[in-house]
Amino acid sequence: MATQLWAAGLVMVAVTAGAFGPIFLKKSSKTFNLNPFDMIKNYNLIIGVIFYAFGTVLFIPALKGGDLSVLYPLVSLSYVFVCIYSRWLLKEKMNKYKWIGVLAILIGVSLIGIGSG
Repeated sequence: MATQLWAAGLVMVAVTAGAFGPIFLKKSSKTFNLNPFDMIKNYNLIIGVIFYAFGTVLFIPALKGGDLSVLYPLVSLSYVFVCIYSRWLLKEKMNKYKWIGVLAILIGVSLIGIGSG
């Protein structure tokens, strides 16, 4: 089955949204503990889980529109978005090795896309 453009687009939306999940989970870690009542009050934890779930729910219908071997590697772009979001929202530092890793992911995903065409 040839991967349809709408499926790849939906995966990209899922990845872009889902990458906010780890950002909020990182923010929630400051006050996290295993007490269920405290977890309910940890809004960053709840928001992070919602973003992860939203990304996953969007990914499922995208699977109808293409090959898993093409669509799933797009999920690795979430690492790229997490790096960008953590730099932007958490003010984390990115060194040249991290940027090289981001570039390697982008090249790898591009090669998979080219190879599937």
